[in-house]
Amino acid sequence: MSSKFQRNISLTGPLSFSEKGEFKEPLGYAGGSPSVQHALQHTFKEMGVTKGIKGLFKMNQKNGFDCPSCAWPDPEKPKAGVEYCENGAKALADEVTTQNIGAEFFQKYSVEELSSLSDFELNKHGRLTEPLVLRPNSLHYEPISWEEAYQLMANEFHKMKSPDEAIFYTSGRSSNEAAFLYGMLARALGTNNMPDCSNMCHESSGVALSETLGIGKGSVKLEDFYHAEVVIVAGQNPGTNHPRMLSALETCKKNGGKIISINPLKEAGLVNFKNPQKIKGWLGNGVALADIHLQVNINQDIALVKLLLKKLLKKDLENEGQVFDHAFLGKYTEGYDKLVADLENYEEAHLLEQCGVDELLIDPTVELLSKKSKIIVCWAMGLTQHKNGVENIREFVNLLLLKGAIGKPNAGTCPVRGHSNVQGDRSVGIHHYVNVPLNERIEKHFGFVPPTKLGYDTVEAIQAMHEEKAKVFVCLGGNFLMAASDTQYTAEAIQNCELTVQISTKLNRSHLVTGKTALILPTLGRSEKDEQNGKAQFITTENSMGKVRWSKGLFQPTKGNIKSEPKIIAEIADTFFKSSHSVPWKELGNDYALIREYIDKIAKGFEDTEQKSKGSGYYLPNNARALDFSHLPNGKAQITINQLPKHDLEANELMLMTIRSHDQFNTTIYGMDDRYRGIYNERRVLFMNESDMKSKGLQKHDVVHLTSKYDGKQRQATYFKVIPYDIPEGNLAAYYPETNLLVPHNHFADRSQTPISKSIKVTIEKAVV
Repeated sequence: MSSKFQRNISLTGPLSFSEKGEFKEPLGYAGGSPSVQHALQHTFKEMGVTKGIKGLFKMNQKNGFDCPSCAWPDPEKPKAGVEYCENGAKALADEVTTQNIGAEFFQKYSVEELSSLSDFELNKHGRLTEPLVLRPNSLHYEPISWEEAYQLMANEFHKMKSPDEAIFYTSGRSSNEAAFLYGMLARALGTNNMPDCSNMCHESSGVALSETLGIGKGSVKLEDFYHAEVVIVAGQNPGTNHPRMLSALETCKKNGGKIISINPLKEAGLVNFKNPQKIKGWLGNGVALADIHLQVNINQDIALVKLLLKKLLKKDLENEGQVFDHAFLGKYTEGYDKLVADLENYEEAHLLEQCGVDELLIDPTVELLSKKSKIIVCWAMGLTQHKNGVENIREFVNLLLLKGAIGKPNAGTCPVRGHSNVQGDRSVGIHHYVNVPLNERIEKHFGFVPPTKLGYDTVEAIQAMHEEKAKVFVCLGGNFLMAASDTQYTAEAIQNCELTVQISTKLNRSHLVTGKTALILPTLGRSEKDEQNGKAQFITTENSMGKVRWSKGLFQPTKGNIKSEPKIIAEIADTFFKSSHSVPWKELGNDYALIREYIDKIAKGFEDTEQKSKGSGYYLPNNARALDFSHLPNGKAQITINQLPKHDLEANELMLMTIRSHDQFNTTIYGMDDRYRGIYNERRVLFMNESDMKSKGLQKHDVVHLTSKYDGKQRQATYFKVIPYDIPEGNLAAYYPETNLLVPHNHFADRSQTPISKSIKVTIEKAVV
């Protein structure tokens, strides 16, 4: 096969609509008996009743395994057998499904045929059970031995003119042990090309928090929620993406706390929560969580916060400095006077118009914030995935600093991480930048000199592959093609590679859009037993709030020829270095306790992980939590000046944000329903304000095409049914990954380079169907 385009691969699957598609009124609550019913239906269907119950009762327990879904922390004393949510149950069932595929399946179906399936259908085929290779002149994967696969990789690494022709991508599903080895492998080869999934989601959080507070992580613990006076949930939908968070918010409400929701959509979980772990959650009316819903225009959070700050400043002056914490400001921060001067440049009326929030809700919000100091701000992609994503977060940090709401109980920052160990990956060394102290520790304890050249992040990695500067692309988990922006451009980039490698549990579209040669290396799931040389192993993960804890698999591994992630990585390295390297790769793959010994020596903050991670685990150091800003300018937390966003929409353009359905986690589609928003058996839908529909001459369920135009290039997503929805005028929402192809690869957040997936300028054209 001479041409990279010879494989005729569909990047979208079918564009037709389901005949079973139904559209109902959005559900007015989250949780309740339906969440239990759907969780158990999915679990029992995929795993069987006995195995399903056994797994659910061990998930997130101190002697069990960590949920493979989101990174929300576990309580110090988890409720026996019920510390899971609907989406966690789906993730478990998806991982431990009885369905599996191997050589016979791939002999029957070509990659072209498989690409015509939807992402939901691809995932439903089940677990991968043996190593496979797609050779340059073939449309079918075929079996390959582990040894041959490793040697194929080693041969391609040796062919490279520079180590920087290799790229090592990491998904948040990996363990600390696997990620640590993976990062050391990349560095031992001589490259810092380690993009990871955080580049596409919370990179803006890391940059903003590092600039202002000196640490790229949040400062709160789970228990802080229980007695917070105010919790602000901005750009986040916990009911779908982090359902266990709703229990913490319920406890906060019970203890007298108030909740402010800032989001273009009124999400069901924050409207009302029926706790499925309580009888009243089944039979009662639930708890109205959000006291105030601020339906902000897409990416106008800075305008809203500036408006709040102006009004709070006015109250502070009127009340002789009793609104802001001036003692805290003087001791721990710098930049207050500049912020006060900057606020004078803005008119309240203009800020109100730009943010689009109901004026009647502003003063009650200001009144509440003026009287409280134990404030937590939580956020997710609704703040990060914008051109000004870093500034969005910095502006909320300003609010917390002015109120003295950092470094004390029941207050602080809380970026809610999407995947279960994305934060742990970073802590053990998965990053593309050069960390001199880390490199010094690597050289001291592993005996090789790490590279000192800046590596590629995700945006740069895609560009490098597209420009044929990178030849080998290795993925530790994930579905890179569908997670990244600009799907067509990303596909072309991947297809330019000589070799692509997927270390995976299940089939996805990234296994079909490949380099000239492609490998699938099947791996264990987190819930499966991991034995090396007859000895049971455990792994560790880090949750959203910086706690490291162990995780030990429960089930016998899926039948077939599969290996653990640490074992695969160690054997790849051992094959390449031919057992002659300063790192004892083979020994590390056989004994994860040895990996943890090296993590303790090399990764910052880890200590006696072998023992301290057991039970409820231990917290890594957190300077913001300890009010230690000694490594920031002048030893102070930084109050910052942030500009309003400028979108410059044309007269016919609207602003689109991508969202998840309730039946998906990241790019994994568990089902075709989004019952909280009233969507059943369909994903190609566009949520739209009725006034905008009228102005565009559209009726309910009309079919439209979406087009984005950046730098003179048009990108189109076709065939979406219009759904009237409670969303601000001029704003649209649709599911990803279906709309990722509209996001230009070269438009991203300043400094973090996170794609602008939540603020895409689009036009709408009625389709002929």
